[in-house]
Amino acid sequence: MKSSSRGGTEKDPFEEGGVSLLRQPKAVWATAGASVVAFMGIGLVDPILPSIAQGLHASNSQVSLLFTSYFLITAVAMLITGFVSSRIGGRKTLLAGLALVVVFAALSGMSGSVGELVGFRAGWGLGNALFVSTSLAVIVGAAAGGSAAAILLYESALGLGMACGPLLGAILGDLKWRYPFFGTAVLMAIGFIAITAFLKEQPKPARKTSLLDPIKALGHGGLASAAVSAFFYNYAFFTVLAFTPFVLNMSPYKSGGVFFAWGVLLAVFSVIVAPRLQHRFGSLKVLGGSLVLLAADLLVLGYGDHTTAIVCTVLSGAFIGLNNTVFTELALGVSDAPRPVASAGYNFVRWFAAAAAPFLAPKIEEWTDIHIPFVVAAVAAVIGAAIVAVRRRALTLRAEELEPRHATEDGVTVFAG
Repeated sequence: MKSSSRGGTEKDPFEEGGVSLLRQPKAVWATAGASVVAFMGIGLVDPILPSIAQGLHASNSQVSLLFTSYFLITAVAMLITGFVSSRIGGRKTLLAGLALVVVFAALSGMSGSVGELVGFRAGWGLGNALFVSTSLAVIVGAAAGGSAAAILLYESALGLGMACGPLLGAILGDLKWRYPFFGTAVLMAIGFIAITAFLKEQPKPARKTSLLDPIKALGHGGLASAAVSAFFYNYAFFTVLAFTPFVLNMSPYKSGGVFFAWGVLLAVFSVIVAPRLQHRFGSLKVLGGSLVLLAADLLVLGYGDHTTAIVCTVLSGAFIGLNNTVFTELALGVSDAPRPVASAGYNFVRWFAAAAAPFLAPKIEEWTDIHIPFVVAAVAAVIGAAIVAVRRRALTLRAEELEPRHATEDGVTVFAG
């Protein structure tokens, strides 16, 4: 704590509950470090998509299936992660997820065809779903300083991973498109060893989650509205992430730099700016306004020149960061379902859009021209905003009672990626 000019005390941003945020058990740092690498894996392929297409003699739409297979499996896996972790425990679930990522990331680097690579990315998606859905619960259970400190650590890992993924992809991919996959496998193997050495098994949940619980939770109108709105938003989000690299058509280094800046803005607006705007204007106004601004940004990106496209790509990270924060609030707080169950149902719906956009955007370009995929994405963002406006009473029911956060004490997060 330190004295303020008003005679009181200001809270040290690196201190929570009297404990320094940086003074954490080794188990926390091991899990947080592995989380950074897990989130890096999402944007890792961005800068090397054109290189992969060239190296495997594949079309843009074929290479975009790297995202489609990854997120399609992630969506389905959301129904089983709670089922698995509530039965075998968090530590074993983390290790199973890490092991799958190590194996399938290495296999991705050895792919001889785009079909093999797409299939291996699907296995990677399953491992990442198991790891990401459990890592926050483990950090919360092991961290010193309470759940707020744990959540801040997790959010920092998320932002760092989203920003550094494209950078790592650029550095290694500039040498050879296969190297980022091998690099990820090595880093995740180190994470596996660290968690094995430093993390002890934590108590299992008192209640086991069934496979149908997340589907049943979507019967709540507010949660269903949040999930459907997020579905359309995610379509816009992953049009930027998976299709824009083909439009920019830059070297891996330059593309990696663009998406690094994009990731930095995403992290800053998600962790720092969004809570302040929510406090001042309310969650739904921030969400609706941000979705409309994202739509406008996409239109300018689609019809602007190359420099404008770069600027708008980076700027979209700000709107995506805002949207991620508020959708997280809604998914975790709008219904009376247990938060792990509500999160699983919500993610199950929205990740299908993350799978659809990378496949459809290049197809739409083939059927029309390079501008129309961004028009479709902009329309999707506007539809998401319209759902928020029409269903605002259902969405406000419990959301405004909650303090801005990305996660909760029970270890559930609604990931931004």
